[in-house]
Amino acid sequence: MASAAIFSSLRRRRSPSLEAFLAPVDLPEVALIQTLATLLSDLVSCYSNNVFFFQRRNSRYLIRKLEVFLLLLEYLRGSGSGSMSDLPSAAVLCFKELYLLIYRSKILLDYCSQSSKLWLLLQNHSISGHFHDLNQEISTILDVFPIKEINLSDDVREQVELLQKQARKAKLYVDESDENLRLRFYSFLNEFEHGRIPNHAELRLFFVERLGIKDAKCCRSEIEFLELQIVNHEGDIEPTASVLNGFVAITRYCRFLLFGFEEDELQLPFGNKKKPRKGLIAREIADTFLTIPKDFCCPISLELMRDPVIISTGQTYDRSSIARWMEEGHCTCPKTGQTLIHNRLVPNRALRNLIMQWCTAHGVPYNPTESTDASAETFAAALPIKAATEANRATATLFIQQLANGSQGAQTVAAREVRLLAKTGKENRAIIAEAGAIPHLQKLLSSSNPVAQENSVTAMLNLSIYEKNKSRIIDEDGCLGSIIEVLRLGLTTEARQNAAATLFSLSAVHDYKKRIADQGGAVEALAELLRVGAPRGKKDAVTALFNLATHSENCVRMIEAGAVTALVRALEDEGVAEEAAGALALIVRQPIGAEVVGKEETAVAGLISMMRCGTPRGKENAIAALLEFCRTGGAAATKRVLKAPALAGLLQTLLFTGTKRARRKAASLARVFQRCEYASLHFGRLGVGYAFADNSAMNNSSLPGDVSVPLSISVL
Repeated sequence: MASAAIFSSLRRRRSPSLEAFLAPVDLPEVALIQTLATLLSDLVSCYSNNVFFFQRRNSRYLIRKLEVFLLLLEYLRGSGSGSMSDLPSAAVLCFKELYLLIYRSKILLDYCSQSSKLWLLLQNHSISGHFHDLNQEISTILDVFPIKEINLSDDVREQVELLQKQARKAKLYVDESDENLRLRFYSFLNEFEHGRIPNHAELRLFFVERLGIKDAKCCRSEIEFLELQIVNHEGDIEPTASVLNGFVAITRYCRFLLFGFEEDELQLPFGNKKKPRKGLIAREIADTFLTIPKDFCCPISLELMRDPVIISTGQTYDRSSIARWMEEGHCTCPKTGQTLIHNRLVPNRALRNLIMQWCTAHGVPYNPTESTDASAETFAAALPIKAATEANRATATLFIQQLANGSQGAQTVAAREVRLLAKTGKENRAIIAEAGAIPHLQKLLSSSNPVAQENSVTAMLNLSIYEKNKSRIIDEDGCLGSIIEVLRLGLTTEARQNAAATLFSLSAVHDYKKRIADQGGAVEALAELLRVGAPRGKKDAVTALFNLATHSENCVRMIEAGAVTALVRALEDEGVAEEAAGALALIVRQPIGAEVVGKEETAVAGLISMMRCGTPRGKENAIAALLEFCRTGGAAATKRVLKAPALAGLLQTLLFTGTKRARRKAASLARVFQRCEYASLHFGRLGVGYAFADNSAMNNSSLPGDVSVPLSISVL
C-alpha cells in the first residue's frame, strides 16, 4: 500500500509538456517485459548519440540510467525470468511505473531536442527541475524494487545496485555555462529597458558564436517558437508573456542586424502564409492574429476592448478611447451622434467577462487596464514592455534604412517585416510611422513586384488602424492616389482587397470620407470589387462604401460611379447584404439617392427578402432603408413598396420579434403606410402591433446611428 501511494504521487508531477505525462499500463502480463525492453531500446538508440545543445549533462545522465533498466529487462527476457508468474508483485508494480517513467523521459528528451535554443535557455531552471524529478522517480522505483527476490547475474545486480546508490545521492544540477548565457540574455533586455542598444559585437558573440544561430532562417525559427509560447502561455510559467514579448523583440532586431535582408524571402507564399510546423505545441503562430468579433472591438479605436464601459446613450466603448473623446470636448456619442446626458462611465462587466473568455479560448493575451496594487511583482512584470518597445524602435530603424536604400529584394523583405511588426499593438504602429515608413511604402505601392506591392499595401493597412497614422497617410503627397491605384490595378487579389480595407480604415475619419470619394477612380474601383471580387474583397469594398455613404455630400459621387447599382445587386449576396442594405439606407435619405434606387428594379424586392430571411442586423438595415425610401421618395416610392407581396405579414413579425431598432423602424413604416389611403385596407390593423415600439423623436433622426455600422477591421 505504501509503494502504491508513492507511485500515485509520482503521476501528479508536472512536466514541461502541455499534456499530462500519463500512458496506458493495462498491458497483457506476458508482454510487459518485452514491451518495456522494446520501448527502452528505441529510446536509448535514438538519443544515446544525440548531442543536446542545452541540458547536455542532465540528458546524458538520464540516458545512462535508462540503459541500466534496459540491461535489467533484456536479462529477464533472455533468461526466461520475465514471466509475470515468476516475479514478485512489487516487481510487477515497479515495471508498470517504469512504463510511465519511460514515457515521461521520452517527452522530456524530445522537448530538449526539438525546442528552440532561446526557449530552452529561458527555461533552464525549470527543465533542470524536471530532470531532477525524473531522477527522484528512478530512485523511488529502485527503492521499492525487490532486487534480492529476483534471480539476477552478478554483473546485472551490481549495475542495478550502483544505479540505486547514485539515484539516492543525485542533486538538482543546473549547468553553470547555460545559466550564464541565460543571464546574458536578460542583460540585453535590461539594456534596452534603459534605452541603450547592446553592442553589435556582443550580440553577434551571443547569438552566432555561443548559441550557433548562424543565419536568418534559424533566427526566424527561434522567433516563431517564442511567439508560439506567448500564444500558449500559462499563467504560472516563467518568464511572463510581457517578458517573452521583450525577448521576441530583441531577437527580431538581431535577426536583421546580424543577418541582413538579403535572403530567399521572395519565394515565401503571398500573404506570409507559413507551413504548419510540427512541435510540442499543437497550435500555430497564425492563430496569434485572429479576427476579433465585432462586438468585442471599440467603435473608436477598432481594437479589442480591455475595459469596456457604457455611456449614457447605452453604447459601449473602451474606457481609454471614450475618455479621450470626452477630454477633447465632444459631448455626443461617437456612434449614434446623440447628445450625452452625462459623462459617467459604467463598467460593462458582462461584456468584459465574454472578452476574457474569448481571449482565453483563443490564446490571446488579455491585460485589463483596471488598476491593481503597485506591488514589486506587478512593477517587475511591466518593465519589459519598455524594453520591447525600444527593441522594436531599433528594428523599425533598420527597416526604414532598407526601404530607403536597400536593393529591390531587401526592400521587399523590409516591407513584409513592417507589415508583420505593425500587426500587433498601437505602439508598434506609432513607432514605424514615426520612423518614416509611410513615404517609402508608398513608393513600393507602384512596384512591378507583386510581393512587394502586396506587402506594402498591407503594411499601410495595418499602420492605418492607429488613429494618428490616418492623417500621416492622407497628408502624404500622392499616397491616397497610390492606394487607389492598387485597388484598381493591383497585381494580386490580396493587394486589391487590402487596398479596399485601407480605404475603409481611413474613412473612419469623417473629414476624409469626402476626400476619398473625390479621388479619381476610388468609388468606381470599390463598386467593381463589390461586383466581381472574392468574398473577402467584397466585404472590404462594401464596408468602405458604407463608410463613404455616411457623408451626405458623397451621394451624387456614389451614384455617378455606379456604386448604387452594385449595392443593390449585393443584396442578393448573403456575405455582404447586411452592409449593402445599411449603405442604401443612408443613400436614399437624399432625394436623388431615393430616385436612383427607385429606378433599380430589384432594390425593393431585395430589401423585402432581407426582412424575411436576413440576419437580425440585416433586417434592421433593410427596414431602415425601406422607411427612408418611402419618406424621401414620397407617394410614388411608398406605393411601390406597398405592392410588395406579404409585406404586411413581415412588418407584423418584425413588430413583435425584431430587435429594438427594427421594431422602431417597422412601427414608423407602418405609420407611413397608414397615412396612405391605398394601404388602409392592408395595414389598418398594425396600430395594435406598433403601439409598444419606442416612437421617440429619434425616428426622425438622420444620424448614421440609425443603421448598423460595420466597425471592425482585421490586421493582416
